[in-house]
Amino acid sequence: MSSSSAPAKKNGILQTIQPFAIGGMSGMASTCIIQPVDMIKVQIQVRSEGGKANVGPVQVVKQILSEGKGLSFFYKGLDSALIRQITYTTVRMGIYKSLFENHKKQHGNVSLAYKSLFGLTGGFIGAFCGNPADLILIRLQADQNLPPETRRNYRNFADAFSRIIKEEGVTSLWRGAVPTIIRAMALNFGMLGPFDEVKERLNKMTAGPKDTLSIRLTASAIAGFLCSFICLPFDNVKTKLQKMAKLPDGTYPYKSFVDCFSKSIRNEGFTKLWVGFPTFYFRIAPHAMLTLLFQDYLTDLAKKRNSK
Repeated sequence: MSSSSAPAKKNGILQTIQPFAIGGMSGMASTCIIQPVDMIKVQIQVRSEGGKANVGPVQVVKQILSEGKGLSFFYKGLDSALIRQITYTTVRMGIYKSLFENHKKQHGNVSLAYKSLFGLTGGFIGAFCGNPADLILIRLQADQNLPPETRRNYRNFADAFSRIIKEEGVTSLWRGAVPTIIRAMALNFGMLGPFDEVKERLNKMTAGPKDTLSIRLTASAIAGFLCSFICLPFDNVKTKLQKMAKLPDGTYPYKSFVDCFSKSIRNEGFTKLWVGFPTFYFRIAPHAMLTLLFQDYLTDLAKKRNSK
């Protein structure tokens, strides 16, 4: 092998892993900012299950603080959330960006249909890889809402991971994988493709500089709303499936995604699939916006570095 081909091969590998690394770092940075809102979102979903009265974010915060749990409670499960970003977001955004850039190189542009397809693909694979961390995160956040005798009392991510494998089997790490994957596909469908599509359209309509901060903010805001509205019903079902514990007779309250979905509608009403939407929106939309903005910023930095 010639000396010139070795650096070329090295650069090729770096360019391949670059979108995955940028996606993961973007998701982790956003998660550190949004984690308390995610905790409040899960608490609203858990406390509203079974047709209970609507619980608002302010009420949840007051209840948590009145129970003496302290501000650190809002960051419970942060290690799982970050590990989830390392697995889920690294894969989903890396796959989407890789497919997007390869298609653009070959065809010159990427239609909305292909953007949507790439988003769905990234969501499917990313969610499968990230489900174990997502499952553990939900259980850590919801554990305090279970009766004392049914609480799992995981100490941390590692303890939860090892105990789930020992007590329930390794395949239990993918419990709720179906709604998780469907949710991720819905989220990516409303987030990644629309962001690039709106950004491209705004750039065409703008006579001045392209890809400005205002254009990126507008595109990310639209994508944030779409992905939060589309995926909330699946997120509610996913939360119920992943945090459920066995009933006294040894069975689980929900048999499958369809069973949970239908029971939720029957017991709580169709509109309750969007329970906690304001909180969910203020958790998902800012996270999506920050992730997309971080991704564009880090991508710009990488391009400047590669051009030197």
